[in-house]
Amino acid sequence: MGLAYWEGVGVPQSYTEAVEWYRWAAEQGDASAQAKLGLAYTRGLGVPQNYTDAAGWYRRAAEQGNASAQNNLGMRHRKGEGVPRDYVEAHMWFSLAAVQDDEAAARNRDEIAGEMTREQLAAAERRAREWFENNR
Repeated sequence: MGLAYWEGVGVPQSYTEAVEWYRWAAEQGDASAQAKLGLAYTRGLGVPQNYTDAAGWYRRAAEQGNASAQNNLGMRHRKGEGVPRDYVEAHMWFSLAAVQDDEAAARNRDEIAGEMTREQLAAAERRAREWFENNR
C-alpha cells in the first residue's frame, strides 16, 4: 500500500509525516482522521503497531458514527486485539456500520453471527438498537 492511500494531507514525505497530520486533526475531533490513525496503529504505518492504541482511535471515531471505524472496532473485538474478545460488542459495531451501507461490515456481521448463540445475538441487536437511538 503506497502513500496515495493517505488521502487528504497533500503529499506527505512519509507515513510518519502523514500520521502527524492525522493526529493533529484527530485531536481536534475529526472522525475520519481518528479512523485513519486507528488504521496506522493497526498496520504499523508511521507508528509502531499497537492494537490498544488502534482500538482507542477507532472507538473515538466509531462513537461519532464513522462506519469504517465502527467496522474496524468490531474487528478488534472479534479478534481480541487491543480490547477483550467480545462477539456481542463486535456484532454491535458491525451492525452499526452495516446500517450505513458498509458492505464489509455487513459481511463481518453475518459471519460472526454464525459463531454466536441466540442469546448473544439478541444482546448484540439490542445494544446496537440502543446505541442508535441514543446517538442519532
